[in-house]
Amino acid sequence: MRMSALLAPTLREQPAEAESDSHRLMLRAGLIRKVSAGIYTYMPLAFRVIRKISEIVRQEMDRAGAQELQLPIVQPAELWLATGRWQEYGPEMFRLRDRHGREFCLGPTHEEIITALVKAEVRSYRQLPLMLYQIQNKYRDEIRPRFGVIRGREFIMKDLYSFDRDEAGLEISYQKMHEAYVRAFRRCGLQTRAVEADPGAIGGDVTHEFMVLSPIGEAQVVYCRRCDYAANVERAPVAPPPHAAGSEKPVPPAERVATPAVRTIDELTAFLGVAAERVLKTLIYLVDGQPVAVVVRGDHRLNEVKLGRLFGTSRIEAAPPELIERRTGAPAGYVGPVGLEGMEVVADPWAMAVADAVTGANAADAHLIHVVPGRDFRPTRVADVRVAEPGDACPRCGGTLETSAGIEVGQIFKLHTKYSEALGATFLDEDGKEKPVVMGCYGIGITRTMAAVIEQHHDERGIIWPVTVAPYHAIVVAVNSRDAGQAQAAERIYRELAERGVEVLLDDRDERPGVKFNDADLMGFPYRITVGSRLAASGEVEARRRRDGQDVPVGVDGAAALVEQWLREDLAALEP
Repeated sequence: MRMSALLAPTLREQPAEAESDSHRLMLRAGLIRKVSAGIYTYMPLAFRVIRKISEIVRQEMDRAGAQELQLPIVQPAELWLATGRWQEYGPEMFRLRDRHGREFCLGPTHEEIITALVKAEVRSYRQLPLMLYQIQNKYRDEIRPRFGVIRGREFIMKDLYSFDRDEAGLEISYQKMHEAYVRAFRRCGLQTRAVEADPGAIGGDVTHEFMVLSPIGEAQVVYCRRCDYAANVERAPVAPPPHAAGSEKPVPPAERVATPAVRTIDELTAFLGVAAERVLKTLIYLVDGQPVAVVVRGDHRLNEVKLGRLFGTSRIEAAPPELIERRTGAPAGYVGPVGLEGMEVVADPWAMAVADAVTGANAADAHLIHVVPGRDFRPTRVADVRVAEPGDACPRCGGTLETSAGIEVGQIFKLHTKYSEALGATFLDEDGKEKPVVMGCYGIGITRTMAAVIEQHHDERGIIWPVTVAPYHAIVVAVNSRDAGQAQAAERIYRELAERGVEVLLDDRDERPGVKFNDADLMGFPYRITVGSRLAASGEVEARRRRDGQDVPVGVDGAAALVEQWLREDLAALEP
């Protein structure tokens, strides 16, 4: 391919809309163009990257024994109604009606339709295990599309579904996919961590997210440096407190004190001169529409996902101020667990360990001091409902947890029989008994992986593509395309590289050398061969690896062989 014919319009200025390095560089390098919020056109260079990532993923899925198919994007509502997710998925689902008034959705995911297919086609245990996958567009009406293609409303995803006879078979399929994901991301040049996570609307109980640690990641990850434990903060358990601090000292009876216009934890700690860890904050939530009081320590955050899991529901929301005041007798900021009547009270173990606490008094402008959990109030449940924080103990080895933001590029789930039971996907076992198929599902964000690669591989000049996913391996730059000698040498090297199987571009544009070099660095091609003034002086050209920026003089006869050697070395380095 010649640069003069390539549709790759680069931008010199920083795009004002860009929120992340990958978003900025994809716009500047001519990889994407915005159509609407969260919807992009993938230009030729980006589409070549997408095809390469897809092919790596496809090879690893095939290696694991999966079969590729293609499912429809437009899905009938009745399948989603049967599993209960038509309502559960909420406004993120694009919904539509056909000319007959029948309801459909644009597939945000494909659990329902793949299960319906297996229900219709699988009858016997002899047809299991089965793994089916597709690489296809998905649609989710994100409330806030962000970071270019990292969180979009239309995106490309690989989703695979496993179907097994029993839990032992599911475990085998799950481990196969775990290993395939590790291989696929490594081959793409990505460093990832598999972290324990919450399944969310997909369902199931065991799931791992494959995270690229990045400051722009929307997921928060806790991890331990002593062992390999890592988890999404939504999932991470918090070890119970070692003891109740100060419990050996007698605590005076609870006492009401005036705290006029003091509502927040910061205001309260300043007003009373107490540390935030001695304050118990009581939050009122609606759980399946019913008010529940949740007590956590003042310096801790409530984990809504854990609260929902405790009650077995995803219908969790903060109660409105008018309901709080009506049910507790106090405005928000003055609610406390002492004497709270008519609702369930859930307390975190770390809140229960505070021996001499400050709480709201269930009256405006008043708090209670010297509150002792267990003495002055008894919750109906004590459960881990707080967010894991840096400094907490690792639940696996006791080491100290640290946190980082992360970009989720893949996730694997054990679904068990959630969908097969809802949709009647069964098989006959060896004894002729009908049993539900045991399922797992496994997703990789193809376009998100492309952006994550850029987040990990770039510098101030542009993208630095790993060779496995680079749109082209090499670019040949004739410094002066009007110089006959340079043009001929560039053409020769270009042809020899193509003959050796190296994917190569020839920059034959009538542009200044600086423009050509800047574009080559911005677009991130792994290797550049520069045909310039050295050719006339010594018969040599310069070869450069993008990642180290060092020019290596080489004769015209040996340039293609050197790049081919570099390519072989770099490909081998990314093999699992």
